[in-house]
Amino acid sequence: TGHHHPMQEGKVFNTRYQVLHELGCGAFATVWLCQDMRRKKQVAVKVLKSREGFAETAQDEVAFLHCVSCMKKKDRAGENIVCLLDDFRIIGENSFHILLWRALGPSLRCLMGNYTAQGLPLPFVRKSLQQVLAGLHFLHKCCRIIHTDIKPENILLYGCNKRLQRLLMDTLNCNQGTEVRLKGAGGDLGNQLEESDLMNIEVKIADLGSACWTYKPFSKEIQTQPYRALEVLLGLDYGTPADIWSTACLAFEMATGECLFDPQPGKYFSRDDDHVACIIELLGRIPPQIVFSWNKSTTFFSRPGALLRLSRLSPRSLPGILAERHGWTPGEAAAFAAFLLPALHYAPERRASAAQSLRHAWIAA
Repeated sequence: TGHHHPMQEGKVFNTRYQVLHELGCGAFATVWLCQDMRRKKQVAVKVLKSREGFAETAQDEVAFLHCVSCMKKKDRAGENIVCLLDDFRIIGENSFHILLWRALGPSLRCLMGNYTAQGLPLPFVRKSLQQVLAGLHFLHKCCRIIHTDIKPENILLYGCNKRLQRLLMDTLNCNQGTEVRLKGAGGDLGNQLEESDLMNIEVKIADLGSACWTYKPFSKEIQTQPYRALEVLLGLDYGTPADIWSTACLAFEMATGECLFDPQPGKYFSRDDDHVACIIELLGRIPPQIVFSWNKSTTFFSRPGALLRLSRLSPRSLPGILAERHGWTPGEAAAFAAFLLPALHYAPERRASAAQSLRHAWIAA
């Protein structure tokens, strides 16, 4: 159905991998948890659709992952990216490309479900962001790859010790959509984690299925809406700074439990209109020299600083939101805002890089 390969629980393919259950289904592929009967280990298997055009996408993703694997030998920062174990094709009525990874744990989104009201503990946020930024620096500088879809669903959890990894895998075995419950956070599932276990959880960047080379973008339409950079919204050529914008949005969501930008369509305006308005409300007026350098600027603006379809904006400050809505102290709010704002600079060339963000006082604390 829908050009997906008919995988079934218990089925063995390639004489080696036994299907346990489905982990997820996306626009381009399904992902399954399988048992590698030869090595006695569980693996995550991504089965890409067979429809015309998807073969090229699969080949691109394999090329990115092989590049990561090759460059990993020269730079240990590559450990923050999922590692491809194998890839092959199933030949039949339709040809399906299969990618295999070591099975990790559930996504960061599952963990965040426990802290909807207040966000994750800041020490864990710092540690996780260090690993995400180190992974992005590796992708950007060593591999010349733009991820293009940094979001909680594409950040996977991994336990530093066997007990913790087993607990995370048990959650994965239950259902990829099951939240990772932690004691003290209101959870009551059998596979609970202690709060102290958080600092023994590492994260890895996953899913290069939408990625592109820094020197060869594939599509103008990239990124999931709440994490979409302004230059992408307005149709400008993009580069690695687009990933940094998404990471800033991810950081805010991890720390507070809510999206930094959550645009909604209205009767007379689109979701993109509202998204640009939300950005201006938080970050201020976009300079004229930036506004009209973009291809789609007249789609949103009648003149510099004036939106076509939204006139009543409510300016707000990042420290103010953190203090008033989330109860942060003025000092905590100011320090976190000082880390985020350089990663949200309107001009991509002046936006903080992954390396610069890693050196910031807030994340290094």
